[in-house]
Amino acid sequence: MPEVSLISDSEQETMAIAGRFAKNLKAGDIVFLEGELGAGKTVFAKGIARAMEVSARKVNSPTFILMNVYQGKLPLYHFDLYRLENPEELKTVQFDEYFYGQGISLVEWPERLGGLSPKEHWLVALSHKSEHQRNICISYPSNPQRKFSL
Repeated sequence: MPEVSLISDSEQETMAIAGRFAKNLKAGDIVFLEGELGAGKTVFAKGIARAMEVSARKVNSPTFILMNVYQGKLPLYHFDLYRLENPEELKTVQFDEYFYGQGISLVEWPERLGGLSPKEHWLVALSHKSEHQRNICISYPSNPQRKFSL
């Protein structure tokens, strides 16, 4: 199962899909969350957080502070790079210690990493299908044969 494409009809369904996906994650995993504004990246992050025993109410987009840390079954590092102008700014938060540490890193707007982008990562691409529906495509681009289940 190299890639899975699903349609979500609501935020609750997106969170449920993310929760099922979270069962595949382990310490050191990096999850890129791609999609335009309002596509559901933070909602997906909330679903992963809930599966990691973090209250989804605590999870919000860390747009103005670059990263939030949530403690759950594993530490969850939630990056939002929307306002990042230069990938070098990430060095101020020592991002590589988080990316390759003991937790799971969720990265919104990963294209802003530029040359700092890690090769090994999950990719969750979210897009608008209609006002309430979202397409969700999950893959592991560096190893398309990596198996996962939903």
